[in-house]
Amino acid sequence: MQEHLKNLTAFLAELRKSLRFAAFSLIGLTAAIFFLSSGLIGAFQAHLHEKLYFFSVAEPFLAHVKAAFFGAVYCLMPLFMHILWKALGKPFGVTGNKLFWFTAATCLLFYLGSLFCVFVTLPYGASFLLGFQSEHLKPFIAIGSFVNFVTVLVLAFGLIFELPVFMVFSAQSGALPHRFYAKNRRYAVLAIAILAAMLTPTPDVVNMALMGGPLYLLYEAGILVIRLLRVDEQREAAKIP
Repeated sequence: MQEHLKNLTAFLAELRKSLRFAAFSLIGLTAAIFFLSSGLIGAFQAHLHEKLYFFSVAEPFLAHVKAAFFGAVYCLMPLFMHILWKALGKPFGVTGNKLFWFTAATCLLFYLGSLFCVFVTLPYGASFLLGFQSEHLKPFIAIGSFVNFVTVLVLAFGLIFELPVFMVFSAQSGALPHRFYAKNRRYAVLAIAILAAMLTPTPDVVNMALMGGPLYLLYEAGILVIRLLRVDEQREAAKIP
């Protein structure tokens, strides 16, 4: 218990050092991207081939603020990941090259996941949902709802694609060894199915598979990387005096 408390204290202390810089960076970049937010919304609008409307005076302004904030978070993800891994690495000794590779792998998977969402899941999901329109039922998509839908889904896909990196870290830190992941595959499949049902825009099997399939492959990739790096063996060897 004391060791876990010590690790948590070290993590929070290291995280606090960088929070102010991260917050100012986020605010500053959000303000800068705000002037480009019309183009950002227009790009997604053109990509999904939809017209947008607004139903309150402040809705367009708030939608542009949300789009700018999303753009800032997206651009600053390498900074956020560096801060996170630096803080996590403090109590677990992840420094130097390990810190670089954890940060690089996390950012790469985040951007791959978000791009997968933009070019695969979003078009299919939007097409499916809007397929229920008819002669008497026409879509009027509010710009605020559109921005919320797109940004939340893109960020969610980006974050869940980072699964293998956190699996490797948990094994290296001793929290969850390789055997845990290999033994609990069936529970992982269930958790992935539930997560896919919650995060995908439509409840159909195909759309859930577009998220659940890659996520399960990433889960298996995490197990394989842990095995190839011999993380468990290295951790056990380090305990031997």
